[in-house]
Amino acid sequence: MQSVGDYLGQALKQLRSERGWSLDRAAQACGVSKAMLGQIERAESSPTLATLWKIAGGFKVPLSAFIAAPPNELEVRQAEQLRQRPTSDAMLVAPLFPFDPRYGFELLELTLPAGYERLSEPHDTGVTEHVTVIRGAMALLVNGHWQALEQGAAVRFAADAAHGYRNPGSEPAVIHNLICYPAAQSR
Repeated sequence: MQSVGDYLGQALKQLRSERGWSLDRAAQACGVSKAMLGQIERAESSPTLATLWKIAGGFKVPLSAFIAAPPNELEVRQAEQLRQRPTSDAMLVAPLFPFDPRYGFELLELTLPAGYERLSEPHDTGVTEHVTVIRGAMALLVNGHWQALEQGAAVRFAADAAHGYRNPGSEPAVIHNLICYPAAQSR
């Protein structure tokens, strides 16, 4: 099985190649240094989640494009087997359904460790997130306010504004995050 770092590096290199971008051009588009992009491509460095989001935004692709390939039809996926730490961030990610342009969304299982907090910069215009708390409890930052969410709670919000995730508890919180991309951005 291919390591997360190797997959991420190959995906980044392939996207650059498909677009005919140099490392300089990619760095300009992503707001990430040329040196860092080169290290990621060579699997010499694991980016933070914030850096990976910047790269995805610069290439106008969903985050899961760097984590896993879309599954085959009728492929049964087990979160336990998919759970990984794709960045240097403490959050675990299981790409249940990586982005597929036919559908325009990605479905991720996120495990937020106890005491974890992640502030996210705005995604592209029109991106929406649908968060469902599967286990534990969390707080979601939307419109400048933290909203407590208990197990079983579900909420949809415009992710094209700053938002955040927090686990104030002493046990990990597990959520499903369905991220929908407008048709123009889901290429």
